[in-house]
Amino acid sequence: MLIQRETSAHVAAIRAVTAAAFARPGQPDQIPVEATLVDELRASDAWLPVLSLVAVNSAGVVGHVLGSRAWVDSVPVLAIGPLSVHPDHQGRGVGQALMHAVLGAGDALDEPIVVLLGDPRYYSRFGFRLAEEYGITPPVPEWRPHFQARTLTAFTPDLRGRFKYAEPFDRV
Repeated sequence: MLIQRETSAHVAAIRAVTAAAFARPGQPDQIPVEATLVDELRASDAWLPVLSLVAVNSAGVVGHVLGSRAWVDSVPVLAIGPLSVHPDHQGRGVGQALMHAVLGAGDALDEPIVVLLGDPRYYSRFGFRLAEEYGITPPVPEWRPHFQARTLTAFTPDLRGRFKYAEPFDRV
């Protein structure tokens, strides 16, 4: 498996992987909002092409992670999501490889902190903690148990405040 930057040749495969990863039981023909979100983020100013990564093996694209611009008050930070792994390849380390790659790339780009909404049982293995431990509040109070952050090398403790996703997150 190889982790590399997304190219225009990957767009259709990313959409298919994301749709498969987030498919709702009993709704096989409905496109998940996560697939729409990837397309909308890619078309926005918040998309960070250097932090849109794919996992590729002999089967093609089997996973994808997207980094986009977000803010804590007026400070730019990195939002991660969605993280998608095709169901046929889940549990094989694809998501782990993508997360390590995007965290390393974000650190190399001097991002101070990475924020995401997800299962703490999964993301804690990558050093994520509840964002409120860092004084970062979610845009939706009900997200608190799943709203997480991980500091990177450029983090300073004065980075505190209300988190804001890029505008495409508001539309989906």
